[in-house]
Amino acid sequence: MNRIATISSLIMVMTLAAGGRGGDCPRFRGPAGDGTFSEAGLLKTWPQGGPKMVWSAKGLGQGYSSAVIANDTVYTTGMDEQRQGHLFAYALDGALKWKTPYGPELEKRGPSVAGTRATPTIDGNRVFLMTGFGKLITFDAVQGQVLRTVDLVERFGPKQAQFGFAESVLVEGQKVICAPGGTDASLVALDKTTGATLWQTKGLSQPTGYCPARPIEHHGRRLILTMLAQGAVAVEADTGAVVWQHDYPHRAGVQPNPPLYREGMVYLSSGMGAGGAMLALTDAGPGAAPKWTDKTLDCQMQGTVLIDGYIYGTAQSGNRGLVCLQWQTGKVMWNAPVVGMGVVVAADGMLYIYAQNGTMHLVKPNPETFEPVSQFAVSEGTDEHWAHPTIAHGRLYIRRGDVVMAYDVRAGS
Repeated sequence: MNRIATISSLIMVMTLAAGGRGGDCPRFRGPAGDGTFSEAGLLKTWPQGGPKMVWSAKGLGQGYSSAVIANDTVYTTGMDEQRQGHLFAYALDGALKWKTPYGPELEKRGPSVAGTRATPTIDGNRVFLMTGFGKLITFDAVQGQVLRTVDLVERFGPKQAQFGFAESVLVEGQKVICAPGGTDASLVALDKTTGATLWQTKGLSQPTGYCPARPIEHHGRRLILTMLAQGAVAVEADTGAVVWQHDYPHRAGVQPNPPLYREGMVYLSSGMGAGGAMLALTDAGPGAAPKWTDKTLDCQMQGTVLIDGYIYGTAQSGNRGLVCLQWQTGKVMWNAPVVGMGVVVAADGMLYIYAQNGTMHLVKPNPETFEPVSQFAVSEGTDEHWAHPTIAHGRLYIRRGDVVMAYDVRAGS
């Protein structure tokens, strides 16, 4: 009996320890799509040179897809020299389980860069991925085979997106929700099992904004919130009926930052000088005008996070670097040019900033002052430092072009 009790206690301790490290991250920018990862027990400072790299895997090819983690597997995508896209699956020790080709990906067009764009979304035993040509592909998450392909351009008639379709799709119950941007089809919902169209947004015909949609609860209603080329929109999750929309144009139609939401307030952010705006929602929709606007934090595609009543993100213009805004008023608390422009995510009460110069920063969020803690250089990989980091099960995953890297960021590691 004592031996059984001891074993039971050890199992409980191990379970609690695992739970303390957080869990899976099956979608882009964290479980809720807001840039915050559900982790605990992480390092509050990194050793010289950065946390220990547990493994790295080369051979992805070109791409900017983040890593997502579910089913004891790390998934990401890449494009080979023949412009064919592949979905990769790695074990948690970095061993390649499989890679599956799924067809053409996007070549360089104008200012756009070549490679895979969207991050896969995992739902149970299925992986959902939108290609740069607007094909929604369903894979078996365990074996990797392609189960279904839906050509969104053929079905809904949008024009080919200027920079290629680049949306990480949302799985909401039985629905896969995305924004192809066709006539009466800015947002659509497909049955995740059959691929059949469940709804599409009638009367809303904006082009895609490259933004992953996210669900919110407002006054007892389940809404889908996203950014399209000309601004923000919220639709009924069950029917696709447009609840409200708010004009917030970007001159190139690039609106990839998921809006932040808290207690009836929605924060929008956009680059090229557009800046940010706070909307106060009512039962009917947003007010006649934003609660406040700000031009300092013109975040292009790096995402923002909300921590303890303050917004953190990096600015595209003006060499402003990391910016801290007060949620309620939009007041600029400070900015730190030294960080430059980079992706911002959060976990266990800390900010992780992956700067475009290849520096990974650990920063303590503090509305009074910029409080840097640690940093290290990401030296492996190819091309731009653009992919958004992922934090899951005590590890920091960084994708840079041809390489995905896993770092141990657990306290005590």
